[in-house]
Amino acid sequence: MNSRCVFHLVSYLIGFVSLAMGTCALVAWIYGDGWDVIRQILTASGAGLLLGGGLWYVTLGPVNLTRKDGFAIVSFGWMCVGAVGALPYILTGAIPSPVDAIFETISGFTTTGSTILTDIEVLPRGIIFWRSLTQWLGGMGVLLLCVAILPFLGVGGMQIYRAEMPGPSKDRLTPRIGNTAKLLYGVYLLLTVTQILLLMLAGMNVFDAVNHTFCTVSTGGFSPYNNSLAAFDSTWIHSIVIVFMILAGINFSLHFQFLRGRWNVFQRSSETKAYLFLIFGASLLVAWNLWTHQADGSPGIQFRDALFQVVSIITTTGFATADYDLWPLFGKIIIFILLFSGGCAGSTAGGLKVMRSLVLFKEVFRQIKLYMQPQAVLKVRLDRQSVSGNIVSGIMAFAFCYFMLIVLFTLVMTFYLPDLTSAYSAAITCLSNVGPGFSVIGPTQNFASIDDMGKLLLSFCMLLGRLELFTILVLFSPGFWKR
Repeated sequence: MNSRCVFHLVSYLIGFVSLAMGTCALVAWIYGDGWDVIRQILTASGAGLLLGGGLWYVTLGPVNLTRKDGFAIVSFGWMCVGAVGALPYILTGAIPSPVDAIFETISGFTTTGSTILTDIEVLPRGIIFWRSLTQWLGGMGVLLLCVAILPFLGVGGMQIYRAEMPGPSKDRLTPRIGNTAKLLYGVYLLLTVTQILLLMLAGMNVFDAVNHTFCTVSTGGFSPYNNSLAAFDSTWIHSIVIVFMILAGINFSLHFQFLRGRWNVFQRSSETKAYLFLIFGASLLVAWNLWTHQADGSPGIQFRDALFQVVSIITTTGFATADYDLWPLFGKIIIFILLFSGGCAGSTAGGLKVMRSLVLFKEVFRQIKLYMQPQAVLKVRLDRQSVSGNIVSGIMAFAFCYFMLIVLFTLVMTFYLPDLTSAYSAAITCLSNVGPGFSVIGPTQNFASIDDMGKLLLSFCMLLGRLELFTILVLFSPGFWKR
C-alpha cells in the first residue's frame, strides 16, 4: 500500500467535510442558536481544516494508485470523516461522549439512521442541520463509491452496475469516472431540490423540508423530530416522502437515462421491476394483516402506514410513521424479512441489494435444472444478458459473508442487549444500514442504552455494510500489508 498517496487523498475528504461543517454555523446564526454554538461549530470546522491541511502538506507528491490503494482510501477515508464529523457534537455539548458522537456521526455518513439521542428537538438548529447534512453527504459518497470504487475493486457483483453506467476500466481509475460521478450527482441534486419544493408546498417550513429531504434522498432516516415523520399527520407529506424514498432506492444511472429520453429504461430493468413488486406486494400483505387484526383503524391510514414502513425499511431509510414493533406477528415478520433486502445496486440504499437476490434466485433455479438435465449448458441471465460465473461466485461469497457476519454480530451483541430480538435486529439493521430494529432499539426507541464497546462494534458494523463488506474485511488479510 502506498500510504503517502492514500492519506493524501484522505486529506481532501477531511477538508471537504470540514468545509461543509462550517455551513452549519450559518444555519445556527440564522435560527438564533447563540454565539457559543456558532463559535464551537466554527472551531470544529477549523480543527478539521487544520488536520486535513496538515495531512495534505506532509503527503504532497505524485499520486499513483493501485488496486490495494483503492481499498485503503475507501476504508480509511470513511473512518477519518467519521471521527472528524463527531467534533461539532462534542464541542457544542450536544453529545458530550466521544463514543456516542462517533456512533451518531458514522450512522449519519453511512446513511444508517441509528441514533443514541433521546431528545432530538432540544438540540441547536445548527447541530440538527449537521446531523442531516452528514447523511446527505454520505449519500453522495455512496454514489461515488458505486461508480468509482466498488466495481474497480470487484466487490461481490457490483460489476453488473458498471454495465449500466461506464466507470472504471481495467486496473486504474479513469477520467471517465469523474464525468460519470458528476452526472449522478446532478440527478441527486435534482431529486433534492424537487423534494424540498414539494414538501414546502405540502406545508413544511424550509428547515424541516431541507432536513427531511437530505435524509430521504440519501435513504438515511434522521429526522429533526423525536417522532420522526409521525410528527406530521399529513397524507401529502407522507406520500411525497414515500415517492422519493422509492426513487432513491432505484439505480441512479436509470434515472439519468430516463432524463435523457430513454422512457422505457425502468421497464427493461428486471431489478427495478422486482424491487417495485416487492414493495407493493409486501405493502398489501402488511395492510391486509392490519385490516384483519386492527378492525377499529381506518383502512386508508393503515394502508398508508403499511406502505410507508415497507418502503422505509426496504430502501433502508428508517423513517417511521407508526410503531411496527406493535403490529401483529405476520406484519413484523414481513418487516424483518425486508431488513435484509435493501434497494437496487447503484442507489443510495444499503442492504443485500435486489440485484444480488435476483442472481441468487436464478442460480438456485439453474442448479435445480442441472439436476434434471446434467448435460445442459445453462447460464444465469439478467436483463437478457448472461451473468459470468465469476460474478455469480462473487455474489454467493458476498451473501455467505453477509449472513455469517449477522450471526457473529448477533452473538456479540447478546452481551450488550437484554434479549435476542434486540441483538439480532441490531446486527441486521446496522449491517444493512436501515436504522431502527425491534424491541429496545425499535422505531420509537434508540441505541443510547448500549455499552460504549457495543456502540463501537455497531459503528464498525455500519461501516462494513456501507462499504460492501470486503472493502473493510480485506484490511484484516495479512497479505494486504505485504509489499
